[in-house]
Amino acid sequence: MYFVRTPFFIKKLAPKIIWELPNTSNSIYLTFDDGPHPEITPWILDQLKKYQAKATFFCLGKNIEKHPAIVQQMLLDGHTIANHGYDHLNGWKIKDDVYFQDFLKTQQMLLPFNEKKTTLFRPAYGKIKPSQMALLQKATPNDLKIINWSLMPGDFDTAIHSISCFRNLQRVQQGDIIVLHDNEKSWKHIAFCLPLFLEFCKTKQIQLKTIPN
Repeated sequence: MYFVRTPFFIKKLAPKIIWELPNTSNSIYLTFDDGPHPEITPWILDQLKKYQAKATFFCLGKNIEKHPAIVQQMLLDGHTIANHGYDHLNGWKIKDDVYFQDFLKTQQMLLPFNEKKTTLFRPAYGKIKPSQMALLQKATPNDLKIINWSLMPGDFDTAIHSISCFRNLQRVQQGDIIVLHDNEKSWKHIAFCLPLFLEFCKTKQIQLKTIPN
């Protein structure tokens, strides 16, 4: 089970996590988790380029190792790259020291691509313990921003139709952080929804921006 729109009570339970970015410029924040993927991510980059849309890519360290050229292309296209951990660990089920080392490993891997250390981290599954948050923030004092989402259209959900996924995307509101995935499980829905959604945003004059690093 998952919420398409993150309920208010969940946001209140985790006030140190960023769920949305309120603004007055009709802007939203498209994010992609789990990549880079050798075929899917370049296709996504092409679609974004057609609409001059920007996104934030929360990359897995193990995939950065495999596809560094795609990470470089993300930056060349004006997108932001960020930390999603190395092995997609569920923070609720893992020891704090293991989780911390997984974060640090990817943080170091991102350094050669950025002029400065990335300050953005998204926990896998959106699950992280307060003790883990404290460890991560100690390693990046005054900088680290833990980013979840306010809109989850369900591109990973093989039980729904792609049309349903697109309808969920159409529920977007100003300031939303949208979570999508550049992985094989989500590919069917992404291939259908992303071009339609980018056209929808163009029609509604919605700006797609990167999350500030």
